[in-house]
Order: sequence, then structure tokens, then C-alpha cells
Amino acid sequence: MNILFLSLSDFSTIEEKGIYTDLMREFVSENHNVYIISPTEKWKDRPTKLIDKGSYKILKLQIGNTQKTNLIEKGVSTLTLESKFLKGIKKYFSDIKFDLVIYSTPPITLQKAVEFIKKRDNAKTYLLLKDIFPQNAVDLGMLKKTGIKGLLYFYFRNKEKKLYHISDYIGCMSQANVDFLLNNNPELSRENVEVCPNSIEPLIIEKDENRIAEIKIKYEIPINKTVLIYGGNLGQPQGLDFLIECLRANERNENMFFIIAGSGTEYYKLKNFFENENPKNARLFPHLPKDDYDLLANSCDVGLIFLDKRFTIPNFPSRLLSYLQASMPVLAATDISTDIGQIIEGANFGLWCESGNLEMFNSHIDKLCNSNLREQMGVNARRFLENNYTSKHSYEIIMSHFK
Repeated sequence: MNILFLSLSDFSTIEEKGIYTDLMREFVSENHNVYIISPTEKWKDRPTKLIDKGSYKILKLQIGNTQKTNLIEKGVSTLTLESKFLKGIKKYFSDIKFDLVIYSTPPITLQKAVEFIKKRDNAKTYLLLKDIFPQNAVDLGMLKKTGIKGLLYFYFRNKEKKLYHISDYIGCMSQANVDFLLNNNPELSRENVEVCPNSIEPLIIEKDENRIAEIKIKYEIPINKTVLIYGGNLGQPQGLDFLIECLRANERNENMFFIIAGSGTEYYKLKNFFENENPKNARLFPHLPKDDYDLLANSCDVGLIFLDKRFTIPNFPSRLLSYLQASMPVLAATDISTDIGQIIEGANFGLWCESGNLEMFNSHIDKLCNSNLREQMGVNARRFLENNYTSKHSYEIIMSHFK
């Protein structure tokens, strides 16, 4: 089959590790002809070009700036995405007849590009639903359903419904996402909406105790404490006010230590907290060399997940996969709409509490300071990944519709 994959992820080879590159490698390994559009933002000053890797092709499409810019430029760039994708398809892939188009949210603004291929080639379309927008923006107060912001909401809600309408199949991250989508979009057919989870091609993580000690010494991390790591985006969706509460509450906990590593729009909150209060039981890293970060992350004892308690949509953070890959138990503090806590505790590879419940969070930390419990949960974590969240699983779910 000729497969077209549309994404906002910026990569120049599918040999990179990630939920989309791992999935595309699976399609290539199964002898499909894979074509990818992976944009690069204007501030990087890289003109549009087609990269031919033989078994697959990547169109590096220059788009406007959606990161490291102001809200107005980000909005304009987002609104012009589908016209740029459409032009790229017509210019570089005019002679290719596609059998299947796969695309992900965010963004929801690729609808016309998908619709063009669907009509031109009579192609099937598969949406990987990673983000339910604009409702997530309403939950966080970025948009409203009334006033000026209400006009924006209804514009994006209309785009969202059109994207669902042209999607032959919609793969959701979890069952809670399936239920939310069907309950809020009753016009959708239950037969066309399914669970197609975040997934990776798992690496074997070898834990060398000498290297672990070296990296901890290098970054001034205690050797003899249970180390909890939060790595990734530090933005509004993560509800970082509660993370700061947790840091304060465990300032004198002699058994554990926090590592926070990442960047995002709310990073300054954490930076101010560390500068003003200088917590002795935590370290904040804005950026680490990739090899050091990977080694450090895989040297920790517990992986942390935080989500803002205001969410009514069921988010399912992909950072869970890196924790499972490292055989690391998970401690999640989230809203009550997501089912990530049910999955974590149901498979016994971690613990969950509602974001804001500091007493339960601290109780869970005390339990996870038990090395025997952590070891068993770590084994369960890796087993769950291999049995449920591999790119092979996602590939087979998608291709089940074409056998």
C-alpha cells in the first residue's frame, strides 16, 4: 500500500525514536511505500525539501512558527497549516496514488489536506487522536464558549467535527477517550472508533550500576535515596502548581529525591520556586545532553505523571511509555476524567491519586520507597508495555481494517 502520514513532529529520518517514527518503521518493515510530511518551523531557516530514503520519503515542509513565538503568530501559523500541507502534497506527491492517509491531532487544522487525498485517490483515512481540541483549551481557561473567545471555540469545534467526519477510522489512546468521543459526537459510528494506543518499539534498557553512580554524582543526585523523575513538557496541561506543593511537602523527606527535567510555557514557575525556596530535596534541569538525560532518566526509581485537575477530557501522556520501557513504576497525579490511573493500578505497575490530594500523593511516595515493591512493579511495567503498547500492536490495529 501507498501510505501518507501527516504530522507536526519534526524529524528527518524514521530511525529516530518516537511514537510516530516507530510506527512508520513498522509500516516500512512490512513493505509498504511510506510518504511522510514532517514540517519544520520558519525560525529554523530550513527551506522545504524532499528527502528520499529509498524505502520511504519525507517532505520537510517549511511552515510558520507555532513554538517559541507570540500567541498571534502561533494562531496565524496554525490557521495556514492546511494550505501549506495541501500545496506540498500537490507539488511533491502529485503522481502518487495513496491508499491510506494517517494523521494525528494536534492539529485539527489539516482537514482540507486529508479531504483532498481522500477524494483524489479514493483513499481510506485513519486519525490517531492524541488531543481533543478545543475542549482541552476550554478546560484550562484558554478558550470560552461565549464572547470573543466563544467565536474561536466554535470555529475550531467546527473544524474538529469536519476532521472526524472525513475520518474512516479514529484510533484513540484509551477506552476513556473512545467513550468521551462517542458521547460528545453522537453522529460518529461506534464501529469506526477504537483504541489504538500510544506505542513504541521497546529498547532493551541495560542498567549499569557503575554508570548510574557516575551520572548521579555528576548531577549531584543522592545515591541512597529513592529518586522520582518528572521529564518532559512543563506547560499548563501538567498542573504544575500541585507539583510545587508536592516538592514543598517533601522538603524534609529523608527517603526520596525529586528530579524535574524539561521545558515549556510554565517552566518559569518552577524556576522561580527553585530560586526563591532552594529546595534541598530536588533538582531542576532545563536542558541536559540527550545521552546524559537518557542515562539519568533510566537510572531513576519512579516515573512521575502530572495532569491539571480541571480537565474534563481524558488525556493519556505518552511519557508513560519511557517509564515502562525502563521497567520503572509510575506515580500519577491527574484529573478524574482520564483512565490512566485505572490502567496503572489495574496492571499493578504504579499508583494513582487525584491531582490536589497531597495526603494520598505522599502516602504513595512512602509505599514506593519500598525497593521490593518497586522491583515487582517495574517488572509489571515492562511486561505491560510489551503486551499492549508496542508499535507492532498499533500497526496491526490499523491494518486490521484492510485485510
